[in-house]
Amino acid sequence: QVQLVESGGGLVQAGGSLRLSCEASGTIFSRNRMGWYRQAPGKQRELVAVISSGGTTNYADSAKGRFTISRDNAKNTVYLQMNSLKPEDTAVYYCNAYYSGMNSWGKGTLVTVSS
Repeated sequence: QVQLVESGGGLVQAGGSLRLSCEASGTIFSRNRMGWYRQAPGKQRELVAVISSGGTTNYADSAKGRFTISRDNAKNTVYLQMNSLKPEDTAVYYCNAYYSGMNSWGKGTLVTVSS
């Protein structure tokens, strides 16, 4: 069973930075497409960024130019570097692993951006 544990969330002022981490276990990490999603209060969960097993990245328009997703297969970890944070980035951020039709989710980490 795949387990994903996020860390790195917290409270930051607008314009600041945070780096989220997600450590995976129970899977051959390098095979998975990894992603970060977020869910703000009263809104649906939305894609932030994904990185394929080969390292190809895709970003939501809201994340382009500010966020960077990366992975370290040796550490079974995916990262999300978030810069120039805005109050509208406030959400619970979830890590996702996808492989061969199977999706796995972490429990999320809260990011709060104050104005």
